Amino acid sequence: MSRPYHHGDLRAQVLRSAADLVATDGPDALSMRDLARRAGVSHAAPAHHFGDRSGLFTALAAEGFDLLASALAASVGDGRFDRTAVAYVRFAVAHPGHYAVMFRADLVDAASPLLLAARTRAGDLLADGLASVPADRVVVDPEDARRAAWALVHGLSTLWLSGALPGVDPEVTALAAAHQLFGSRDG
Repeated sequence: MSRPYHHGDLRAQVLRSAADLVATDGPDALSMRDLARRAGVSHAAPAHHFGDRSGLFTALAAEGFDLLASALAASVGDGRFDRTAVAYVRFAVAHPGHYAVMFRADLVDAASPLLLAARTRAGDLLADGLASVPADRVVVDPEDARRAAWALVHGLSTLWLSGALPGVDPEVTALAAAHQLFGSRDG
């Protein structure tokens, strides 16, 4: 049997396959050899590009934070935190493989400059979404408000992805929770 030969962006193909595998089976089930087989590349290709599982998960998490930052950036200009909250939840639902590793310090190299930069961009955009919250709705320190906003969207996303909220529309729930906790400029 001949070894697969990959044409095109092998790194991106391996990351897509990793995201699919993690979404289906969870990060603990991923093996580099199985990943290579699913991606249609030689068994050495993932290790060549990412080194090991930690390197792979770090790259997948960084890509996830970049995708999240893009989703949040599109919502921040609306001037409404509720839309930022919905964008966060929508990202998590659309990218469960990325989301499953993004906040797992046990899987990634938390000191990776690429990961730190991507995480910071996404966090700053979530905070920018809070700038739209009416001043009378923020009764705590701005950093505490930022953590509360993250807890809201992250908690809802995690609960929905784990199956703890069956029959619930996560976007409708995010919108309602954001309105309840932070209000919005236009009601």
